[in-house]
Amino acid sequence: MLLGLFFSLFFAVILLFSGFFVVQQQSCAVIERFGKFHRVAGPGLKWKVPLIDEIAKVLSFRIDQLDVSVETKTQDNVFVNIIVAVQYKVLADKVFEACYMLQDPEYQIKAFVFDLVRARVPQLQLDDVFSKKDDIADAVQSELQKPMSEFGFGIIKALITDINPDPNVKAAMNEINTAQRLRVAAMEKGEAEKILRIKQAEAEAESSILRGKGISGQRKEIIAGLGESVDNFSRQISGVQSSQVMEMVILMQYVDTLKEIGAHAKSNVVFVPHSPNNISNVSDQIRETVFAAKNVD
Repeated sequence: MLLGLFFSLFFAVILLFSGFFVVQQQSCAVIERFGKFHRVAGPGLKWKVPLIDEIAKVLSFRIDQLDVSVETKTQDNVFVNIIVAVQYKVLADKVFEACYMLQDPEYQIKAFVFDLVRARVPQLQLDDVFSKKDDIADAVQSELQKPMSEFGFGIIKALITDINPDPNVKAAMNEINTAQRLRVAAMEKGEAEKILRIKQAEAEAESSILRGKGISGQRKEIIAGLGESVDNFSRQISGVQSSQVMEMVILMQYVDTLKEIGAHAKSNVVFVPHSPNNISNVSDQIRETVFAAKNVD
């Protein structure tokens, strides 16, 4: 009798302690009694009636993420694969709806995302899909918030994390981009060469002008020097005509020129007519040049 009472008491204690359970932080436990919703147990040490109450489901209030891959085509008939990341969580004040209204919440979210993306993307060109991906993500978020909140889920954010066109299309886009960049580079290079040639032409023109002025000044000084030499020689030695003095000076210049040509390290064979007649011809040519220069002045 005492042994039976002891076992009964021992079984009752075990049964009593079996009703204790622990709910983790940011979570809740849905308690059912005889298969019917009874209450929601929050975080901490909780107790339920053994053999009567049971934990139907444990829900987390943490933000979860669902990646949805959607294959669709754009307005210009390019097939793309879009990855939409939907961040959602269970609403604390709608635990009953989150637990009992949807058989598969993730499948429901995927259905909404498929419907919205396949309705929006076919209205856009491929380039616009890339540039307006934030608009598509915002549309997904706004369209999901109201229906999913009725089911006990809050949509935190929707993000388009990847857009993958067909590999052939991607390769063609890269080739187009490369061709455009090469064309811009060629235009810039041509413009730089044009500016360089213009600057070189301007520099050569200025150099030629300065060189011409230098030669002109040099010739004037040579003529002035020759004239002064002739006048001095004529005054110092009487009976000598100016033409004779001029021929002598020209002869000296002629000899000095031959000397300079021969002394130059890089000079090759130079054929110069060398006879008294030729020297006379040279004298006549120089005299004519001097007279022509005076007439120009």
